This record gives sequence, structure tokens and C-alpha cells, in this order.
Amino acid sequence: MVAATPRTISVTLRVWRQAGPDQPGRFVDYAAKDLSPNMSFLEMLDVVNDELTLKGGEPIAFAHDCREGICGTCSCMINGKPHGPGHGIATCQTYLRSFADGDTIVVEPFRARAFPLVKDLVIDRTAFDKIIQAGGFISVRTGAAPDANSIPVPKADADLAMDAAACIGCGACVAACKNASAMLFVAAKVPNSASSRRASPSATSACSPWSARWTPSVSATAPTSMSAAPPARRASATISSRA
Repeated sequence: MVAATPRTISVTLRVWRQAGPDQPGRFVDYAAKDLSPNMSFLEMLDVVNDELTLKGGEPIAFAHDCREGICGTCSCMINGKPHGPGHGIATCQTYLRSFADGDTIVVEPFRARAFPLVKDLVIDRTAFDKIIQAGGFISVRTGAAPDANSIPVPKADADLAMDAAACIGCGACVAACKNASAMLFVAAKVPNSASSRRASPSATSACSPWSARWTPSVSATAPTSMSAAPPARRASATISSRA
């Protein structure tokens, strides 16, 4: 009995190449042929880089670490969307089966002033990392509701928020929102709690860190999802962002 030939996929990568922050950049096309559809996006970049290296070319610079959707380091734009076509997953969890054979995939770094470009797909995350190290929380008046950090939250609600927290600090919310700030970083986490999804299902789709629906017109000091959520629910979700 002859084993069936494994299905493969071939795509064209249109990658942003830039030698440094003060150097001009441009898109360069690379053929990625006969790849397994179960290969991750970063594994595909590894294959392309191996071929470039064998030909004496300069490999594509991209950031990565855990490759398990934990660290948030592998941030890049895929076809104009942070992390690609998937929802709530990092670039390392995007697989070639998400694309069709023969597709042209545009890959570029996050386009946000908060993330200066270092080289190719690598960005400087220093400003964002400082926010995360500080706890990802700022105190700001958003109306009559008291500061969420000052509201006692039942342990059961706090545990639920912690269990439901999905933010890994990848910065996709900043890449999707051109006027992103520390407040947006906190607000982007709110819909990720189960309690917030029960309170306002529409806010979840509108404020997801992977959603392209963030626009420059969104207020950086009072996101609609924060003002729409009930104070108690908002409090439990904010605690998860400080953990």
C-alpha cells in the first residue's frame, strides 16, 4: 500500500527589509515552497532564512523566544493585522494552514510610534516593557466611578479574572491603535475577563488587542469599553492586569 503524499503549501512572502532605524526600507518578495501546512509562521521564516543563508544572503531579522504563545515577543503585522488572521493568538501560533496555497503574505513590523524599528521585523519594546514592569496600571479619572484599584473585590471574582486573563504583553493593542497609551494597554485587557464578556459582549469584539477596529479617533483617556462596563466588573478585570 502506497502512502498518500503529504499535502504541501507554497506562498510568496513580501517582507519588510530595513537594515536599521536610519536606513531606507522596502518590501522584498521571497518564495516559500513545498511547506507543511502544520508548520508555524516562525518555522516558515526559519526555512526562508536557512535558504537565504545558504545563498549568502542576509537572513530576515525577527524577534522570538518561547514560541508557545506565552512571551509575546514574536510581534509582527501579517497582511495588515497584528499576529495575522487568527484571533487571540500570537504570531508563533499562526500556522500555514491559515493561508491558501499560492497566497502572497505581507509581513512587516508593528507600525506604531511607541515601537521604533530596530531591523527588519524587530522593534524596540522598551517603552511598553516599562509599562508592564510597572504593573500595567495608571490612575486616571474616568467619571463618577471610583478608581478600580481602590475597590475591594471578592476573592472569587479576582480568581476568575486571573484565570481568564489572556494578555501576554505582545503589544498588538498598541500596533492596532495608533494613539495607544498606558490607559489603552489596561483597557485592552478588560474584555479578556470572563466577567467582562458576560457584562458587555459587544465590548469584547470592539476592544480586543487583536482587533483592527481600534482607530486613532478612540479616546486614549476614556475608552468606551471602560465607561460601558459596570464598576464592579471593571474592577475585577483590572486586578488581572496588575498581577
